Amino acid sequence: MSPSPVIAATADVSPDAVIGDRTRVWHLAQIREHARLGADCIVGRGAYIGPGVVMGDACKVQNHALVYEPARLGDGVFIGPAVVLTNDEFPRAVTPDGHLKSADDWHAVGVTIEQGASIGARAVCIAPVTVGAWALVAAGAVVTKDVPAHALMVGVPARRIGWVGRAGRPLEHNGDEWICPATGERYREQDGALAAVDLSVTSA
Repeated sequence: MSPSPVIAATADVSPDAVIGDRTRVWHLAQIREHARLGADCIVGRGAYIGPGVVMGDACKVQNHALVYEPARLGDGVFIGPAVVLTNDEFPRAVTPDGHLKSADDWHAVGVTIEQGASIGARAVCIAPVTVGAWALVAAGAVVTKDVPAHALMVGVPARRIGWVGRAGRPLEHNGDEWICPATGERYREQDGALAAVDLSVTSA
């Protein structure tokens, strides 16, 4: 496979954006100026990547997702269809005196999605929040607070109902450990956070 990115003819990609090797940008997607996408990413049909957004390697941004600046996505992040990552804490179209707001009239705040985390279809992350590594946000959830690594989040507002492993499967509670049924990886919970016990164990 050629190392060059593959960009659909109907995509709108700024010449000031940086697109990594083998990254694919599909029909009607828009990637704004100074966005930086890593290698081996997929940007689906109709997705929007805002100015200056940074994405790591091997990310998937599905159809019609909206990733507003200054979002930061780590390696291997999954953004489901129609997900929205917001950037305005106090949204208004106009100033108090009725004038149309410009870029100088507000301060953009971003959403950070750490390595391997997944955001389900039509979920909304309200900036500024951080979603920890390998966390899973369920479809339709609304994230209003920081999410710990490996957390399984559902609902409006999103709340943690369990933990997930790197394979995305819910972890099973066994004594004082949490175990991934897919890989055998083991974790322990302490003070509302999950720490790996042994990540060298994988299934055959």
